[in-house]
Amino acid sequence: MTRSYLAVPAHRARLVQNAAASAADAVFMDLEDAVPVAEKAAALEAAADALTTLDWGRKTVSVRLNAIDSPSIQHEIERLGDIERLDSFIVPKAETVGDIAAIGQWITAAAGTRHAPAEMELLIETARGLVNVETLAAAGGLVSALHLGVGDFAASIGARSAEIGASPPGYRHVAGAAENYQEVPLDLFAYPMMRILVAARAFGLRAIDGPCGAFRDAKATAAAAKKAAAMGFDGKQVIHPSQIEITRDAFIPSDAEIAYAHRAIAALEEAERNGQGAVTVDGKMIDYANIRMIHRLLSFGKAE
Repeated sequence: MTRSYLAVPAHRARLVQNAAASAADAVFMDLEDAVPVAEKAAALEAAADALTTLDWGRKTVSVRLNAIDSPSIQHEIERLGDIERLDSFIVPKAETVGDIAAIGQWITAAAGTRHAPAEMELLIETARGLVNVETLAAAGGLVSALHLGVGDFAASIGARSAEIGASPPGYRHVAGAAENYQEVPLDLFAYPMMRILVAARAFGLRAIDGPCGAFRDAKATAAAAKKAAAMGFDGKQVIHPSQIEITRDAFIPSDAEIAYAHRAIAALEEAERNGQGAVTVDGKMIDYANIRMIHRLLSFGKAE
């Protein structure tokens, strides 16, 4: 379960240690955007050291590689790919199946025969990546998840937004006449989120939403996480420990939702015994499609 996916710069040892001890379901150590060029080599060695020395508990532990066209990406995979505690590599700006296939070969070779190779989680963060997302999701092999890279995606399409994960202030629908105009804010990320979610579901992958950049704003953090959870995402990236609990809780069903789910399941089971395939619960019709949705909800469980 990767409901909260904490990003941390690999070269910041104290932050990495805190991430390992945090309540996040998953952590990715970043070698890319969060690391200055002068610190890239040190970040790689720091990631290797953290993977082999820190107690990560039951977390999913990943490393975000540098760009696909970076001269260091193959070396990064060779350096880290045989460390068993590494669960996956996050591939930034994934755009073509050919690139993903090549990276998959490098990861498999780096793992050798001692253990299974690390998985690949693809960051969809460019216009071209989104256009090709279904093909990328269908690539198979080591690919296990799709992430939305909200900041780079907004830049890729030229959106006038300076805040990561937030829609531009001017992106609004204006309707009305004379003095009766009404403005409705629109969601820049609704379309890429749905494309990525559908592609992930079609090919059995996890779907992870990008972060809310306003990490000091608990309300904005909660709202963004609740949106992703309501859509059906498996989790969401966070960029600060203060967002972990808020984000995790958005994906966990409430006591009321769990109670209703159990009532609905019990009612349909009783209906089945009476030769019926649908039943009314709390004034709503329940059939097998509802039960499938309910089981999905219950799969997120309660916080440990």
